[in-house]
Amino acid sequence: QVQLVESGGGLVQPGGSLRLSCAASGSCFSINAMSWYRQAPGKQRELVATVTSGGSGRTNYADSVKGRFTISRENAKNTVYLQMNSLKPEDTAVYYCQTDVYDCALGFRDYWGQGTQVTVSS
Repeated sequence: QVQLVESGGGLVQPGGSLRLSCAASGSCFSINAMSWYRQAPGKQRELVATVTSGGSGRTNYADSVKGRFTISRENAKNTVYLQMNSLKPEDTAVYYCQTDVYDCALGFRDYWGQGTQVTVSS
């Protein structure tokens, strides 16, 4: 019983920046990891970045975004961010927030946000 609400998508010019946010809410849950995925028209959904909720906060990035995107978390707010810099037209996609959680009622499971459109175009 976890809801994810995404925000921050929009239209940006090539080379510009955008920050996506995703906030998780619910009565009782513990987040193990949060990720950003994206899906462009006619393409498969791909993993963009992941951050774990442990003390180390390990991060992983797709090669296509490494050095340009940064994933971060605020555990106290159950929120994950994706800072996107040096955006390229090929970054255009619907971006989805995803979290792996332990739900007190349902056990281990994942939840997905509604998706937010990112369009990089001049």
